[in-house]
Amino acid sequence: MAEIDDLLDNFAFRCFREVTDCDYICARMSYRAWLTMQYLWSSQQALEKYLKRILLLNRVEAVDVGHRLGVALRKLQHSSKVALGLTDVTLDFVEYLDAYGRFRYLEASPFTFGRDIIKLDRAVWERRRFCTRFTAPRQKELREGQPAPKVRLPGGYLEKVADDLKHPAREPLLWQNGFFGRRTRRRVRVYRGFSFTNSPLFLYPDLLGEVQKYVHVPKDIKDAYCAAGTGRRPRM
Repeated sequence: MAEIDDLLDNFAFRCFREVTDCDYICARMSYRAWLTMQYLWSSQQALEKYLKRILLLNRVEAVDVGHRLGVALRKLQHSSKVALGLTDVTLDFVEYLDAYGRFRYLEASPFTFGRDIIKLDRAVWERRRFCTRFTAPRQKELREGQPAPKVRLPGGYLEKVADDLKHPAREPLLWQNGFFGRRTRRRVRVYRGFSFTNSPLFLYPDLLGEVQKYVHVPKDIKDAYCAAGTGRRPRM
């Protein structure tokens, strides 16, 4: 049994935490390049896999979670095995990603604001410290007005990247990052504007009937765009 537990932990580390660290860096790169949909998708993927790592590490059944962050959080809460103590800022960001981060084909109209990357960094920091069996990282807490405490996970990919001065992913990871890196930052400077793209289905709701003859359209998208018959555009 101990051997199976070790293998499960290794699976969680290799398939969730290690891969997810890469998704997080991809999200930061996409944000900086103003690739809104890619930023949202990579952010959603990163938070999803960190949560699945925590679920597996605590042996919480989660085969029906899919890509739904809210479902994963509720499973953790109902299990009573771990209390993440997520801040309201992070919970709001999770709800935002659940609504927009899962779309990859411009079914909905994605948007981001300039300071969203700070919310991403914060959300990753709050979850990732639970992606280990070591207790020290879990005891770290954010304090209002204070820089985020440095949390280093043994064998972590982010730590490997941050420590390697020649690693090509180091600069994208550390760029204006107040939560990860070897140096403590009290202030970061990010783009303050916003980015958005209108979905063709938002611009032309009557197109939905023809589109779904040829490609799969998610049910919630169909339900949202049923407003076409009333002459109103959906809020997507």
